[in-house]
Amino acid sequence: MTQRNLSLSKDKIRILLLENISERAVECFNAAGYHQVECLPGALPVDELVERIADVHFLGIRSRTRVTERVLDAADRLTAIGCFCIGTDQVDLAAARHRGIPVFNAPYANTRSVAELVLAEIVMLMRGIPAKNAAAHRGEWLKSARASFEVRGKTLGIIGYGHIGSQLGILAEGLGMRVMYYDVVRKLPLGNAEPADSQDEVLERADVVSLHVPDTAETRGLIDAGELARMKPGAHLINASRGKVVSIPALAQALEQGRLGGAAIDVFPSEPTSKDEEFVSELREFDNVLLTPHIGGSTHEAQQNIALDVSTKMTLYSDNGSSTGAVNFPEVNLPDHATARRILHIHRNEPGVLQAINHAFSEAGINIVGQYLQTLTDVGYVVMDVETDDAGPVLRRLHDIPATIRTRFLY
Repeated sequence: MTQRNLSLSKDKIRILLLENISERAVECFNAAGYHQVECLPGALPVDELVERIADVHFLGIRSRTRVTERVLDAADRLTAIGCFCIGTDQVDLAAARHRGIPVFNAPYANTRSVAELVLAEIVMLMRGIPAKNAAAHRGEWLKSARASFEVRGKTLGIIGYGHIGSQLGILAEGLGMRVMYYDVVRKLPLGNAEPADSQDEVLERADVVSLHVPDTAETRGLIDAGELARMKPGAHLINASRGKVVSIPALAQALEQGRLGGAAIDVFPSEPTSKDEEFVSELREFDNVLLTPHIGGSTHEAQQNIALDVSTKMTLYSDNGSSTGAVNFPEVNLPDHATARRILHIHRNEPGVLQAINHAFSEAGINIVGQYLQTLTDVGYVVMDVETDDAGPVLRRLHDIPATIRTRFLY
């Protein structure tokens, strides 16, 4: 693997932001002294991204851009990637790590926005609004209380009781709902929420089931025909988590058979890459289904919060070396280094590397006044605060260590 050193002044560092990332990110970068920031409104095709990324140091993307190994091979100067969203599955995380590139995201910045959307969908579904709205658009007048209920006193079942799920529970209790939840990790309830012993218990008891789980091998296909059959007749399903969590064909069949009262789906296994591409789904034919184009976190407030969160993590890594919040990289939380020079060394996690690093400093006659190390199974990250104004000799020695991936020198 090519070994690379990076020691640049801020005015030479290039930042590329794709997919119409909030202007708040640009403001954050500018405030930190980074002014070479290019913003593009959409995702780039792979060929164009490969061409543009060659001289980019920091890349910001949302969900549509795909950062593959081919893209990373062309990114000789890339130092970090910011996913201005929750998910990071659009990036080859292992390939980025093996090249010494941390990936940052904003896992909690849109919590409130998603919870509010789901709460609104609960009310809409329980009142039968999707079907009545669709009928009205066709000129029909479905003025009836049939299958129309208040949410007060009904049971909301939450599968995945993280930041979004738990906040949704609090909001739903404010409307008088009973809340139960299941999570694979045991978590204390907020408010009056009741923990369930199993996912099946939630499916069998809830009037509305809302999914808030990550995209993992265990959660893909989490809700299939068998799980849908366990739900109460006339119950409603909401998925604002990940597209592959629910089997869309199985859901379509359950709706066709009238076993469910309705559904609200914001995420899909396959989604259009632009507004010009047709959205295709078996669920389009059902009036009692709310379909939204992956907008759970698409509010002005959420996008500002995400922009601030991710850009702050990226500037901190650039200025300070702190990798806190990286999803694919050893996390090192570093103090300020105003009174010392700082050298960052990313390496393959092999026996003897730390000894070789310390020997390089000894040979260069440079005193280490602080050292911080974290490792994953395959990659290590060590940061040294040193007393020197001339890091050239030790950087060359570090470069020559066989396990070196890259080094950086921070003034």
